[in-house]
Amino acid sequence: MNYNINKGIGRTVEFKGLKAQYLFIFAGGLLGTLILVMIMYMAGVNSYVCLFLGAGGASLIVWQTFSLNRKYGEHGLMKIAANKRHPRYIICRKPVHRYLKFTPKQNAV
Repeated sequence: MNYNINKGIGRTVEFKGLKAQYLFIFAGGLLGTLILVMIMYMAGVNSYVCLFLGAGGASLIVWQTFSLNRKYGEHGLMKIAANKRHPRYIICRKPVHRYLKFTPKQNAV
């Protein structure tokens, strides 16, 4: 099988419709699910429970990643993260007369 990962110079990386940071979320989520299942299996958890949690977790990650990609687009998650860093409103705690006070400049000779 041959998969085209990059579609040209200057364009973002895309694989099966997933773009940019969603690829990292997708790959990291599946890797984390695999490691979790391996740890549970080595700890002695029932293999059917491990299989169920692994398949359920992987399908949840795939579904959620593709829905985020569809909902927010290529740069949407970065825009949301940047928007959360901005203050909702600016708090001004100084009295108004502090802003309106006129102080003449000293002429240095």
